[in-house]
Amino acid sequence: MNWKAFISNLDSLNLLTSFQFNSPATDNELKELQDSFKLNELPEELVGLYKQSNGIEEYLDNVKIGELIWPINRVIETNKEFRDSPHFKDLYMSFEQLLFVADAGNGDLFGFITLNGNFDRNDIFVWNHENDSREWVEPSLEKFIEWWLNGTIKI
Repeated sequence: MNWKAFISNLDSLNLLTSFQFNSPATDNELKELQDSFKLNELPEELVGLYKQSNGIEEYLDNVKIGELIWPINRVIETNKEFRDSPHFKDLYMSFEQLLFVADAGNGDLFGFITLNGNFDRNDIFVWNHENDSREWVEPSLEKFIEWWLNGTIKI
């Protein structure tokens, strides 16, 4: 899939926000992500996106307001923080089965479900920071981006 064309096409419907694509992720960065969490694989769609852009920045009136998809270094940093923090271990269920790749801007995080280092599903789930629930929100990374940008996903 041509992620840049797909997102640019969706972005053309909204005149206020725009997106900046980063340089593609290297094979070493992808391997570091996989190795950091002892994963046997990474979701195919995520790898495809990262090979085109290592994260996607979101802008409102030319001011950066966040990231549509996090760059690999933020994925590693945030997931390690959530998995390793003693504070989080006392408050929340384990985060070992989630690989977060984006946020809603309100504390809630979006990610893939992993089990035993594998990704058997391409679905994206949202973790609610207020009640520690994990809910299905879309069947794929492609639909996540489309539905998040067109307002179908309500968080």
